[in-house]
Amino acid sequence: MALRGPAAFGLGSRGSLDEAGAEGREAAALSAAGVTPEDEEEDDGRRGLLRWDGFSAWLHCVCVVGFDLELGQAVEVIYPQHSKLTDKEKTNICYLSFPDSNSGCLGDTQFCFRFRQSSGRRVSLHCLLDQFDKDLPVYLKKDPAYFYGYVYFRQVRDKTLKRGYFQKSLVLISKLPYIHFFNTVLKQIAPEYFEKNEPCLEAACNDVDRWPAPVPGKTLHLPIMGVVMKVRIPTCHDKPGTTQMAQLTQQADTHTSIILPTVHEVDLFRCFCPVFLHSQMLWELVLLGEPLVVMAPSPSESSETVLALVNCISPLKYFSDFRPYFTIHDSEFKEYTTRTQAPPSVILGVTNPFFAKTLQHWPHIIRIGDLKPAGEIPKQVKVKKLKNLKTLDSKPGVYTSYKPYLNRDEEIIKQLQKGVQQKRPSEAQSAILRRYFLELTQSFIIPLERQFLKSPNFDGWFKMRRKEMTQKLEALHLEALCEEDLLLWIQKHTEVETVDLVLKLKNKLLQADRENLPVKPDTVAKLRTHIDAIILALPEDLQGILLKTGMT
Repeated sequence: MALRGPAAFGLGSRGSLDEAGAEGREAAALSAAGVTPEDEEEDDGRRGLLRWDGFSAWLHCVCVVGFDLELGQAVEVIYPQHSKLTDKEKTNICYLSFPDSNSGCLGDTQFCFRFRQSSGRRVSLHCLLDQFDKDLPVYLKKDPAYFYGYVYFRQVRDKTLKRGYFQKSLVLISKLPYIHFFNTVLKQIAPEYFEKNEPCLEAACNDVDRWPAPVPGKTLHLPIMGVVMKVRIPTCHDKPGTTQMAQLTQQADTHTSIILPTVHEVDLFRCFCPVFLHSQMLWELVLLGEPLVVMAPSPSESSETVLALVNCISPLKYFSDFRPYFTIHDSEFKEYTTRTQAPPSVILGVTNPFFAKTLQHWPHIIRIGDLKPAGEIPKQVKVKKLKNLKTLDSKPGVYTSYKPYLNRDEEIIKQLQKGVQQKRPSEAQSAILRRYFLELTQSFIIPLERQFLKSPNFDGWFKMRRKEMTQKLEALHLEALCEEDLLLWIQKHTEVETVDLVLKLKNKLLQADRENLPVKPDTVAKLRTHIDAIILALPEDLQGILLKTGMT
């Protein structure tokens, strides 16, 4: 894997000429945006910090991934130079930074991915993030086990290259799930980087290093490439469903400023547009943590749809795993596609047609076509049975046998359809849909939080349900043991391990009788037969000991 450090193109000490230029751009941009030195002094959490501390509060690193005819995808640049990535993480970034489908993706494409951090080097992130994490809403708290990758991929024709195409991705790696924010940052950096290469990347990273810390609740002015972005990170004290746009627009700004009404939300209506007839059912599937696959034509549609699904149960956090863009080269591919066990609680976004065959056994699959621009409603997909899902020629649809608990809300459907007819802006449509999902989630969780969770009734109900679940699992375990060839098992293990197995099986039988487990009578009989057969397979002296101690 080709790696070139910052030193290869003069990315040096803090006093470089490029950095001096960055300081000038920052001062000019802040001045143009009406930000006074006093404002910066008040917001500045960077005083006394070391080189790259400010950068590390927002980003782990920036990667450039190119396509090499001999090597395939390869990391060409990692910046800053001291950033640590394991070989496994670099490999994941390489494959996740390029489209994994036949859609072409000619031109510029933006998408997001999420991947597991290597367990061998899991360390606490920058102390600033730990400090501010407690003030964030639960759904924006960082997950120490995962990185986010924000991708700007460019593919254009280039006759000077052997392959005939220029293919390269600029990738921001961060712990922060600020989807909209980092997509906007990339739009400022990537086009100029593809034109001017490394010096532009150094200047952008120097800009980020001077940003104030990501303090929740504060209005932040973030200069990048001569432009100032104004943002506010939500806090756990904000009222759910409120927008910060009015607060952000109180101060006058010039045309050079970018005001972001959100740091993390996606265009909810655009993503749900093909399936909004089934919005309630999808909300239920996400809330229940059901295994769900989104099959899309490109990484953009895949990642946006998965992120919209995760966002639909806000203000609850989706605690299961989710992968906005997942490829056949992912290090967890075998873990998530095996048929030897039930699919895990995860939402996968995929584009490769190969997944249509590999994930046929999953209980819930959404196939979507190209997402239409705002203002257009595509033909609504239908709910279809899983047996109708063919490998490659299946039409868009929701393939599931799930029966929703809630009846379809015709009112929200009429409201959204009317909005399209009246050419209501996509932002307004998304706000309506987001408020609808919020009301669904609150109507589910608020009665539990207000009444019920603190009551003796809940405590009793929970203990009873836990006991029932535990007993059911124990019974299933006994049934599974009966189907195993235990005589074959003891041939591969020592006599001590075999005696230990006999003891454990006997305890299982005693537990089944003592706790009145829901076990079939023939299961108990089979298990006793197994125990007898195992004892007879042991040497006579051990048989005598087990018989004397009442093991049969």
